[in-house]
Amino acid sequence: MNTSKTNTILPVLLSFFVISFVDLVGTGVDELKQNSKTPEYLLQLIPFVAFIWFFLLSVPAGIWQAKMGKKKVLNVAILITVIGLFVPVLGNNLPVILVAFSLLGVGNTIMQVAANPLLVDVVAENKASSYLSLSQFIKSLGSMIGPFVAAVIGPFLASLFNYEGEGTWRFGLYLFGLISLLSYLWLSMTKIEEKPVGEDKVSISSCFKLLSNRYIALMVLGIFAVVGIDVALNSNIGTFLHLKIGVGEEAAKYGKSVYFFAKMIGTFAGAIILIKWNAKKVLGISSILAILSVIALSITSTEILAWIFVGIISLGVSNIFPLIYSITVRNYPQRANEISGLMMMAISGGAFFPFLVGLSMEYHLNGGLWLILVLLVFILFLRRISPNK
Repeated sequence: MNTSKTNTILPVLLSFFVISFVDLVGTGVDELKQNSKTPEYLLQLIPFVAFIWFFLLSVPAGIWQAKMGKKKVLNVAILITVIGLFVPVLGNNLPVILVAFSLLGVGNTIMQVAANPLLVDVVAENKASSYLSLSQFIKSLGSMIGPFVAAVIGPFLASLFNYEGEGTWRFGLYLFGLISLLSYLWLSMTKIEEKPVGEDKVSISSCFKLLSNRYIALMVLGIFAVVGIDVALNSNIGTFLHLKIGVGEEAAKYGKSVYFFAKMIGTFAGAIILIKWNAKKVLGISSILAILSVIALSITSTEILAWIFVGIISLGVSNIFPLIYSITVRNYPQRANEISGLMMMAISGGAFFPFLVGLSMEYHLNGGLWLILVLLVFILFLRRISPNK
């Protein structure tokens, strides 16, 4: 790859690191839980105000992007994120943190709508799936180090500024704010040639009209399902390991770390494999790997095997999102903005399935895994459908 092409791709990839900052919602809940008397149920407003925007803004953002261009929209989204990351300077209380994460949610939604198709624009068509997997690796890396930065680097930075009050974790947010600002400046100075979109006027009705296309509708449902699986596993795996295998509550929390670590490895491996392999073939292999591991996890009673199967499930699921996205956009490149908006709206699946999986576990311990299994079988089915041309 020549230097000019690399210089175009790198600032777009950095935006995916900025996208990962919204995963600090869990840290926000934990920190306010420790440092305030706010009821725990009210603290759940933090992830709500962050992720509700995927449902509300994804399609309008796709329309706006069609008019303004992907790079401009992505830069505006990064700037909104910068503002959100510095809002906590106003205080370490629920109203301030809600405003901060609302802005992070708005910025994150628009970033994901713009960053994915922009990355497809700047890489070779036959490498789109590979680079989208690499972007998810970068996002996973940010998700892994985010809590550490807030819990360890944040207090260290606070001590450098002789700040000894509550909420030293917020200094980690300020550091991420500076990184986001650098991302904004780098992307602003980078010349990017975007691929042309269709001549038809893009509107909310034209976006939703795409759902009358059976192929696109099923692929959007695939995104809804895989994000639901991802967030549900992340949210419930610790409880499952504690109740089913008898893993101690503290040790069970590491289920989340195992899941994220395996996901990071999976997306990195996917970026390499997809340079040579067909995307539909990898989608099928990934789905089957996850299906078999979910079945194995549901019947195992050994702690070490349970940890292994959690990791393998994550490996299987890790590349499904970029695979579905790239396969769909490759078949309908001139509808990339509308498809991106619909698929980002489908990320709201992460708001519904964790609750349904948790509720299923109330009725039967394996109930949540059975629900995840059904969703994975549906995703496996997607590799067999063909686009309507």
